Amino acid sequence: MSEEVDISLLVIILDTNPAQKKLREDTHILTLCLESIIALANSHLMLKATNKLAILACHRKSTEFLYPPPQTAAGASTLSMRQIDGQYELFTQVEKTVRQNLQNLVMQDVRNITTESSTESLLAGAIAMALCYIHRLEVELPAGSKMNSRVLTVTGSADSASQYMSYMNVFFTAQKQNVTLDVCSLDQDMGLLQQGCDITGGLYLRIPQIQGLLQYLLWVFLPEPPIRKKLVLPPPVKVDYRAACFCHRELIDIGFVCSVCLSIFCKFSPICTTCHTVFKSPGPLPIKPRRRKSSSAK
Repeated sequence: MSEEVDISLLVIILDTNPAQKKLREDTHILTLCLESIIALANSHLMLKATNKLAILACHRKSTEFLYPPPQTAAGASTLSMRQIDGQYELFTQVEKTVRQNLQNLVMQDVRNITTESSTESLLAGAIAMALCYIHRLEVELPAGSKMNSRVLTVTGSADSASQYMSYMNVFFTAQKQNVTLDVCSLDQDMGLLQQGCDITGGLYLRIPQIQGLLQYLLWVFLPEPPIRKKLVLPPPVKVDYRAACFCHRELIDIGFVCSVCLSIFCKFSPICTTCHTVFKSPGPLPIKPRRRKSSSAK
């Protein structure tokens, strides 16, 4: 009988939105992030011959695959590869393909730039695309193979409550598919992504210094989830489990929940805007009458 082949798939999502605070302050940070991501990807492929890799670039209007390259049309020219002396052929392919596709994405964005450009990164859509790619590979697995998948998001964007429902959908989908979500934040804490890491059993890390990005990636995110239990890793952060209201898309501490569709609102509404259920307006709280003290006999 043939032995079961374990395949480890790592999907890396790199936030390349130019509206990020870190990128606005210093454009060379994107180059630093790209080099660190390529080093992490090659290290993952070096651990085992059966390991697989995918890298996505999350931009302000779309998400594109940087590796593996999309299938070219019939007759289209493919990216020419020249092996670097002393470097593994697969490492050369990963580096050249990622750099070329990212350059094409940036140049295309520069040509199509408009004055009304979005400032939010479509991270929820990028995670959804990664989950679809993972599902497709799982369907195409040969008999006797098992694939362990995880998604690593490297971003410096701020939290976006407007994507709350999309985030929750991809979080619970990843949990159902047994996909671990990891997040490496470059700038500030992101409460919604913290929830996703906690739901799927992944790690959330906000790095203190951008110059040490590669060290943190290799130390924290290169080991697979079963191995992390044996390592000394940064302590887990306190997860912010606030929900976003459906009316203003803002994170709230206390709100009103529809008893039919579980929609959340920051203020009371007689009609649920999601399922159109009609509720009775809450009346004033009843005031309990004060009990008179019985007069003692003289």
